[in-house]
Amino acid sequence: MSHYDASNIEVLEGLEAVRKRPGMYIGTTSLEGVHHLVWEIVDNGIDEVMAGFADEVTVEIHPDNIVRVTDNGRGIPVDIQQKTKRPAVETVFTVLHAGGKFSGDSYKVSGGLHGVGAAVVNALSSFLEIRIHRNGKIYHQRYERGVVQKDLEVVGKTDHTGTEVLFRPDEAIFHEGIDFDYQKLATRIQELAYLNKNLKISITDFRPEEPITKIFQYSGGIKSYVSYLNENKTVLYDEPIYLMGEQDDIEVELALQHTDGYHMNLVSFANYIHTHEGGTHDSGFKAGLTRAINDYARRNDYLKEQDENFLGEDVREGLTAIISIKHPDPQFEGQTKTKLGNSEVRTIVDRIFSEHFERFLMENPSVGKKIIDKAFLAAKARIAAKRAREVTRKKSGLEISNLPGKLADCSSNDPEKNELFIVEGDSAGGSAKQGRSRLFQAILPIRGKILNVEKASIDRILANEEIRALFTAMGTGFGEEFDVSKARYHKLIIMTDADVDGAHIRTLLLTLLFRYMKPALEAGYVYAAMPPLYEVRQGKSSIYLDSDEELERHLASLPANTKPAIQRYKGLGEMNADQLWETTMNPQTRRLTQISIDDAQEADRVMNMLMGENVSPRRDFIEENAHYVQDIDL
Repeated sequence: MSHYDASNIEVLEGLEAVRKRPGMYIGTTSLEGVHHLVWEIVDNGIDEVMAGFADEVTVEIHPDNIVRVTDNGRGIPVDIQQKTKRPAVETVFTVLHAGGKFSGDSYKVSGGLHGVGAAVVNALSSFLEIRIHRNGKIYHQRYERGVVQKDLEVVGKTDHTGTEVLFRPDEAIFHEGIDFDYQKLATRIQELAYLNKNLKISITDFRPEEPITKIFQYSGGIKSYVSYLNENKTVLYDEPIYLMGEQDDIEVELALQHTDGYHMNLVSFANYIHTHEGGTHDSGFKAGLTRAINDYARRNDYLKEQDENFLGEDVREGLTAIISIKHPDPQFEGQTKTKLGNSEVRTIVDRIFSEHFERFLMENPSVGKKIIDKAFLAAKARIAAKRAREVTRKKSGLEISNLPGKLADCSSNDPEKNELFIVEGDSAGGSAKQGRSRLFQAILPIRGKILNVEKASIDRILANEEIRALFTAMGTGFGEEFDVSKARYHKLIIMTDADVDGAHIRTLLLTLLFRYMKPALEAGYVYAAMPPLYEVRQGKSSIYLDSDEELERHLASLPANTKPAIQRYKGLGEMNADQLWETTMNPQTRRLTQISIDDAQEADRVMNMLMGENVSPRRDFIEENAHYVQDIDL
């Protein structure tokens, strides 16, 4: 029996626990966790803005991935904290659950109510320096891996107040690296500017030879945010609708606007924290929207007595909406704050929104009619799609092979090991079926270019045999009913030709996945195969190359007398089964690119711009970016 007594019980002092188990505090030690450190410090500055004591925050990325965050708030207190007998600022940065956000005296609402943000950033940084402008003096202290290096000291005089934090993430914690993604940071910073009319926030990247600076300030607040998200779309009414209210110290702010599209874009925040997974404020908004539109339609005789009510999906089709609530005691699921759980918020958001929205519709009947007309069109498409949806659901795994897509399924029943290759054309499909491992690789050939779902209603989408085959093969359902836990394959691999048509088919498939199977993208299940462009044979050996540049370099490296056989693949159908397995399907030798969504809102805008109805934004994009394309194989 192994020895186990009190000597086996380990007590971690100070911030040791954070360094021992960083994932408990920031969710992950990947690059996502590196960026989370910035959000923790920026959120502290935003808390000062929310409390009315600051109106400017600056973020700087310096060489060696050192970050500086500055605000013009009150400055963290520097006097002695009674319990720790140390300066308050030192307590904030070295003691977990220490801060000014618990009693409610300093902050009415706050994003970081756990009181661990500053201390966790300190613990997970190779060094952190704090400068406080307060009481006409500049105070300074330095920490290394959370450990105080010297006492708080006065290093100068000042005529303003504020806090400046300088830190560098610790590579001993973040093994994937600490390279900050400027665009990722800028996107979040832009969100914060939209969410607070009083805020001027900037980000500067000093790492490039020419520094990049973006300054964000929006007097229209979340109304401006909705307009930004809809800038490439055709809107049904000119101005976004803006509503706000307060109940039980919970402030609710909403902005919404319908477009002629088919997809909803709902973005929600709680105390300026982006709740990616939604929560009770989302549920309250959806319930209030559905009830308000149905009540308005009944009251104004748009819906007759014999008519059924609109469903939620009818009234949300084509809708862009921003929800922002401020709660004195928000309950998030975990420190990473991705879902709001306060049960009372659902009722409050529902009541505030529905009351204000019904009043708006009564005062703006022309807008109300456009929203009702849009809901009627959506309901009609839904009813037309119902039969196709039921047919799709009835297809069992054994019946999939009878679908037009001609799925060649694998024999394994383990989704974690199984792979589904979506292959362009019957020729490549034939080679893939012959070359695959039948145990865990399934093949679904598609003929030509599938429907562009960005421009199609659900009834047209479900009438498309190729799309139905993919929905059925995956076993997950689609749209709002998508259930990623039912996925029959945990790798969905798009395998198209390395040419313009192949790229277009891949884009159409990604549009379908983004709009109707997004959780598969978010779960990391979607990949793009990377087939080679050239095969260079010398005797019995072959090497596969991806570009003209690689071919030139390889040929230049060969002896002068060498005359290799060069084959350029115009498509996957030109490869025999062995070649396709070796280059593109063999897990030991293939190359896959995992498709991810770093920013769903920006992805929504770009997807609509590239695949939607409006031509002019797409033309502008092509003209601005054409210089990046050097060699297009037509």
